[in-house]
Amino acid sequence: MLRTAFDRRPPRRTTATITAATVTAAAVGVVGLMALGAVPAAAEVTPTGLALAWLTPIDGVDPGSSVELPGTFANKGATDLDKVYLAYTVSRGLAHQELPSNCVRYEIGSYDENPSHSTAVCEFDQTVKAGSVYAPEKPLKMNVLDHALYESLRMTVSTYDSGDEDGTEETVRGTGPAVKLTELPSNTPVRAGDVDHPDWDAESVPVTADNTADLQATGARLKGRVGDTVALDTGFTDAGPAWVRSDLGDPVAKVLVKMPAGTTVTKPSGACSKVAAGSYRCDLANYWIEEKGAVTYSFRLRIDKAVAGARGSVTLDAAERPYDRNKKNDSAAILLDVDGAGGSTGGSGDSGSTGGSGSTSATGGSGGTSTGGSGSTGGSGSTGGSAATGSSGSSATGGDLASTGSGSALPLAGAAAAALAAGAGAILVVRRRAARD
Repeated sequence: MLRTAFDRRPPRRTTATITAATVTAAAVGVVGLMALGAVPAAAEVTPTGLALAWLTPIDGVDPGSSVELPGTFANKGATDLDKVYLAYTVSRGLAHQELPSNCVRYEIGSYDENPSHSTAVCEFDQTVKAGSVYAPEKPLKMNVLDHALYESLRMTVSTYDSGDEDGTEETVRGTGPAVKLTELPSNTPVRAGDVDHPDWDAESVPVTADNTADLQATGARLKGRVGDTVALDTGFTDAGPAWVRSDLGDPVAKVLVKMPAGTTVTKPSGACSKVAAGSYRCDLANYWIEEKGAVTYSFRLRIDKAVAGARGSVTLDAAERPYDRNKKNDSAAILLDVDGAGGSTGGSGDSGSTGGSGSTSATGGSGGTSTGGSGSTGGSGSTGGSAATGSSGSSATGGDLASTGSGSALPLAGAAAAALAAGAGAILVVRRRAARD
């Protein structure tokens, strides 16, 4: 199963605001207890014991279709609950359909390790009895977008609203009729829940679409005179129709760039490492590439001499990519025309492919850059994430970065005192932050 940061994190808690008067009162109480030699007892917390039903991976869905979302959970605690929330986070190849009015959709742009994604949080303001099992009376649905491939669905049940995370770009309340929970037979199978977090439970499952993506190497044709330094931009594109997301931390693809003979690399791409004379292995900074997106590695080459028949290449690694059925464009030529040397050193009639439109170069210290295509719009107003831009890649290794020719690939008391000293005029605001594993 593909793993992403939002697949692994616990749900977020709501913002808490505490006034100085409240803090001061608490501090006075603590100081009084300290004077008496007493230690305040911990507040009793009755676990709610929320637990989801098991979720099953969703395989082989067609782009353009829709899928019903699961929603069964149990209150395994000893007390009734006044309210619960169900949240559904989906990756960018999926989109929430029109939501009920008791649900809010959050569109989150790409940040850190996350590509763009969407979360729908539904509030159920009704009694959830202890020992009972529930599900929404009408299942929610999500659309499978045209660029869907390796997707994720994360479901969360909690006693608090877990939406509005960092990176939220848009918030939309549903407009459909409100949906309520309906009670199911008490013997409906559910998971055991987790004693470490009885107020929430979450699980992620993969959603795999029956789709393809064509990764294409982008070659180049260079021109200059002996002694000139020229720019080389090369890499690969995703011709679609699907975007590609690999497992967390793994690149979608690696490429081997071999320079034309008679040239010296004076400045390599920051995402590439020299593996042999004139040969560089390059990684993708992010672990996804959007449909119609491009990954570009930028080098500077000095033309030392004209070498007849010399040519370089850019080649995708041979890793298994079952979604990519066209292997013929996994390699492309890097040709060099040296003025005064009788034309292209790549041979007559040979033309190198050029980078796709919208390619963004990355030079020197910056790594290979991934640029997405236009934003994709989901059903019923759900909008696909913004274009993903790769961050800095790994630095080039090796002593002398210049290489010539082409070669083979190879703690509460203190707080109380501080609050008393601060006075009743201060306000302490505890800002919600993302909880991460």
